[in-house]
Amino acid sequence: MSSDALPPQKQMTGMLGHPVAENPIDLMFDAVYAHYGLPWQFWKCDVAAADLAAAIAGTRALGFRGYGITVPYKIASMPHLDAVDDDARVIGAANYVTVEQGRLTGHNNDGKGVVKAIEKVTPIAGKRVAMLGAGGAGRAMAVELGWAGAAHLTVITRREAQGAEVAELVQRAAGIPTAWQAWEGAVTVPEGTGILLNATHLGCAPAVEPVPVVWGSVAPSATVVDVITNPRLTPFLTTARARGCAVVDGVEMLVQLAMQLFEAWTGVKPEEAVFQRAVAEALGE
Repeated sequence: MSSDALPPQKQMTGMLGHPVAENPIDLMFDAVYAHYGLPWQFWKCDVAAADLAAAIAGTRALGFRGYGITVPYKIASMPHLDAVDDDARVIGAANYVTVEQGRLTGHNNDGKGVVKAIEKVTPIAGKRVAMLGAGGAGRAMAVELGWAGAAHLTVITRREAQGAEVAELVQRAAGIPTAWQAWEGAVTVPEGTGILLNATHLGCAPAVEPVPVVWGSVAPSATVVDVITNPRLTPFLTTARARGCAVVDGVEMLVQLAMQLFEAWTGVKPEEAVFQRAVAEALGE
């Protein structure tokens, strides 16, 4: 669809949940909308748990064309939608919604953005993956890594029920061997890990806490991945890079994810350079 075919009135998109203030997604989307001459805006909406159902219904009434869903509502939002696609159904969480003629459909591309970002640096197929954390985004990332051909997945969490559930989900959905590992103190990364992924909020500004890892257990040949967008180079990635590891930052994942949302909402296939430039400007780089 060309931008000329879109309705001329201002269109609304946004993010429901508890969006991180330092995340530049709203500035990035608004800059890209402007680049393509679209009279659209992106709003961050901090929604209380008691108001979730009303907020979702309100997006229909307000004429939203689509919106992202962030923590802690990626799972809780699903019963309030009219439909979910196959990916969201398998993963059990939705991270964005498309609105067509008032019908709200949930989708999940959390993992797709991660896969695209990682594969710009290293192949996933045949690699052993260790993932720290298993929240709503982690579930999607784990499944997509399995679908991308990972040889094995270890899910490392403090809560066994959460980690074991995600490990079983990936084994069922992708047919790859999985394991759960308890997170107690500093994490010893399983031998042979080719991709180490931090899917937690550790390292996010303003606290910028280091992820407790026994770095001697991380091979310099491994690729180390962080979902945090602010700061772009977290202590986790700084330490990994000093060890000789290739790194993938959360901003790169955000760009890959956001490009898919933009196309789903507008019908316009964006150029990656436009998004990269927009996010760099939003971060003041």
